[in-house]
Amino acid sequence: MNLNWIQAASCHGRRLAWGAAGAILLSCPAAYAATDVQVWHFLNPHNRDVFEKLVKDFNKSQDSVKVKLKAFDNDADLETAMAGIKTADQRPQLIQLDDERVRTEADLPKYIQPMYVMLGKHPIKNVKWFLSDTNTFVRDSKGRLLAFPYMAEVPVMYYNIESFKKAGLNPTVPDRAWSGLQAQLVTLANNGSRKCPLTSDQSVSVNLENLAAVNNQLYAGNDNGLGAKGKPGFSFDVVYIRHLSLMISWVRSEIMVKPALNAQATKRFANNECAVLTSKSSNLGWFNDTRNLNFSVSGLPYYPEVTAKPGAPFVSGAGLWATAGQTKDSEAASARFLEFLAQTDNATRWYQQTGFLPLTQQAFSDTGSGYYKNLGDWQNLVAVYSKPTNGNSRGFRIDNYPRIRAMFRDTLDDALAGNKPAVTALKTAAAEATKLMQSKK
Repeated sequence: MNLNWIQAASCHGRRLAWGAAGAILLSCPAAYAATDVQVWHFLNPHNRDVFEKLVKDFNKSQDSVKVKLKAFDNDADLETAMAGIKTADQRPQLIQLDDERVRTEADLPKYIQPMYVMLGKHPIKNVKWFLSDTNTFVRDSKGRLLAFPYMAEVPVMYYNIESFKKAGLNPTVPDRAWSGLQAQLVTLANNGSRKCPLTSDQSVSVNLENLAAVNNQLYAGNDNGLGAKGKPGFSFDVVYIRHLSLMISWVRSEIMVKPALNAQATKRFANNECAVLTSKSSNLGWFNDTRNLNFSVSGLPYYPEVTAKPGAPFVSGAGLWATAGQTKDSEAASARFLEFLAQTDNATRWYQQTGFLPLTQQAFSDTGSGYYKNLGDWQNLVAVYSKPTNGNSRGFRIDNYPRIRAMFRDTLDDALAGNKPAVTALKTAAAEATKLMQSKK
């Protein structure tokens, strides 16, 4: 029986009766009130616009749920705001959190409910997630979803096609071998790209984490921290020392601009100032919509001396996490919104317009060849993540990793500034990481 229809009819009848009697018309708000779902996020401006349009379409598509967004400048500001909330009824229903900050279910903040718990009560139907459940991104050790895998991304190499043409490089694509790329960067620097042959905003990702994964090596001991026994440890061997020494020489010889954590590197690439950029795939939509930017996409460089074929980088990024303590109606409303995002048209739109990995297999399958026409190797780089991943690239779990990562970033900055030789910097970083793993978070 449709009780909502009965309420609406009853309310309508009272309006007619009261109107006939000359009384003031009254409404029945309880019968029509929508359930609010607050979503907090820190998407970049371009991806924020894409998300806001999707939310607007969802709110227009039905009357029972209303999604309200709140944007933050970064993850730290969002987490600070969450820490200031004292009661469950004040929390937003869904929040964007980096995966690296909550690697295991035991590490989840008390205000987070695992996504598999909520979706167990309010399942999303007819959806096959794109990322293999062997990948650890926003999943627990049993492969269950801890968060909605909406902002999954990978590091890639972007390159400015016009810069390569101006330098006379043919073909106009970067060499994926580090040694070959170095020769190209010298040519680029001498032929129009002197100020910025190469830059990055992903120092730790490119030079430590994915130096391992792309070269088919383990990043940390005990199977990247995923083994049943023992603690992971870092052993930055001769490959790391050689690589960091090479990067130091690139900065010194000015074929690479020292990596920056902020948006400076990506803005310079978008403004046609840099020939090559290593950065997150989630910048792809922004670059695609930038006028007069003729660019394409390749995978991160590797060392042919170490591996015959490059491996896949780790999946990183963020998910939408459900907060704990919500009412049954609130949880059902959140699940309905997530189901909308997972619908093929909406998931395809999100993938194509942002550069985040596809949310579902359907979104990837429904993306035709026309989308990939000018995007180099992007389709192949994405496709590997729908398949089971090997032990080197499926992910890693390391206690206190956010602090370790920040320390690694500072160490690399110091080395690239010429203040420490590679061997000293890496030896110190490995020892400090061991201490941080054993300390309280």
